[in-house]
Amino acid sequence: MSDRNLLIFGLGYCAGAFARRVAGEAAIAGTVRKAEKAAAMPAGIAALVFDGTRRDAAVADAIRSATDIVVSVPPGGESDAVLAHHAADIAAAPRLRWIGYLSSVGVYGNYGGAWVSERTTPHPPEGRAMARLVAERGWARLAMERNTPLATLRIAGIYGPGRNAFVQLAGGTARRILKPGQVFNRIHLDDIAATIAAAYHGRAGGIFNLADDEPGPGPDVIEYAARLMGVAPPPGVDFEAAGLSPMARSFYDGNRRVANRKIKEELRIVLRYPTYRAGLDALWREGTWRG
Repeated sequence: MSDRNLLIFGLGYCAGAFARRVAGEAAIAGTVRKAEKAAAMPAGIAALVFDGTRRDAAVADAIRSATDIVVSVPPGGESDAVLAHHAADIAAAPRLRWIGYLSSVGVYGNYGGAWVSERTTPHPPEGRAMARLVAERGWARLAMERNTPLATLRIAGIYGPGRNAFVQLAGGTARRILKPGQVFNRIHLDDIAATIAAAYHGRAGGIFNLADDEPGPGPDVIEYAARLMGVAPPPGVDFEAAGLSPMARSFYDGNRRVANRKIKEELRIVLRYPTYRAGLDALWREGTWRG
């Protein structure tokens, strides 16, 4: 094991996969929101409870010893809980050499299906996407003030074991929402973990898009998964008649194709699942789709 001490804020789906990938390379601590989840933490990870409502002394101690911090806590409302309660601790952390912030491609907003890259100016709508961009800028200011590399990792639609179109079809929740011209990028959990790990290993700085090679319409994914399962896909529903919640509708506000060249060129990433078809094929073939 190296002398790196890794602290992960928000040990959930993506950050948990990253932690498993680098297990044994560093002393790892991770925060969860509730004590019950801390008790169920895998061996080898020191569990800390941080519910985002106040500064925590144990978390502050972990920050002081951390050489690397990964933040996977989404902003609540308009504020970032980690910055709100521990910005001063992170600013003063004596050993800290790198920060990774897990964000979303939602910060780009709507580009009418055009390609966007890390150089594209974000113009997110009000709400979750705007809060993400505000949080990104807060972390950028903190990292700049202490001259620490910051990797801002903007993640596309996440899928993997336990979180995919097969699960939706099996549970009866799959919907084929028809909105002409709408496209999305996705990225498999394994490729997310590999990209975070590459940034962490090299202590890379900058903005990186984590996305697959082939953006496409949402209904295509459901139809492909249904063919693999040997079931009929659900009928298509027009977007305006779908009765989506405001949160679900906001997901469709962002229409863009996300370029991923930078992770390939600077982080040397070779996507294991460059298309949703490759990812779904593997989940079905290996029987891992249930999680």
